[in-house]
Amino acid sequence: MKDKPDHHDADLVLKVYEMRREPKMRESRDAITQKFWPRSYDDVAAVMKFDHPLNAAWRQVSTFWEMVYGMTKHGIVHADYFLESNGEGFLLFAKIAPFLAELREKNSPRMFQNAEWAATNTNTGKLVFAMFQGRVEAMAKTFEAFEEAAKK
Repeated sequence: MKDKPDHHDADLVLKVYEMRREPKMRESRDAITQKFWPRSYDDVAAVMKFDHPLNAAWRQVSTFWEMVYGMTKHGIVHADYFLESNGEGFLLFAKIAPFLAELREKNSPRMFQNAEWAATNTNTGKLVFAMFQGRVEAMAKTFEAFEEAAKK
C-alpha cells in the first residue's frame, strides 16, 4: 500500500470525478440515492431483477463503486486520500449492509467486497461509512414513523 498520495492518485481521483459527472451516471446515482431505500433482503433482491425500474441504475452504480473501491483495496490509489472525496458509494453500501450476509449467501459471495474493505480497513473509510450508516439508520426511523402515522 502507498504511504502517501502522489500526482498519479490525484489524476485517478479527478478521472473518477469526471466519470461521476457523466449524464447517465449522474441520473443513475440520483435514482439510487433518492429512490432506493431497502428495508429487507427482498427489497434488494427485487432491484437486482432486470425488470425492476431501478435495475439499470443499480447495476451502474453498484459496479462503479465496486470498481473504484477495488482500486483502494489493491493499492492502485492511496486509499485514505481517495476516500476523502469518494465516499458516496458508502451510502449505497450502508443501505445494503444489513442484508449483506444474505445477499452473499443467495447471490454471490463476492458482493460488495471492495466497498466493505474500504469501509472497514481504512481510517477515512471507517469515518465516512459510519457517517452514512447514521444517515441511513435515521432515514429508516423516519420511514417507520411515517408508516406508524399512516396506520392511525
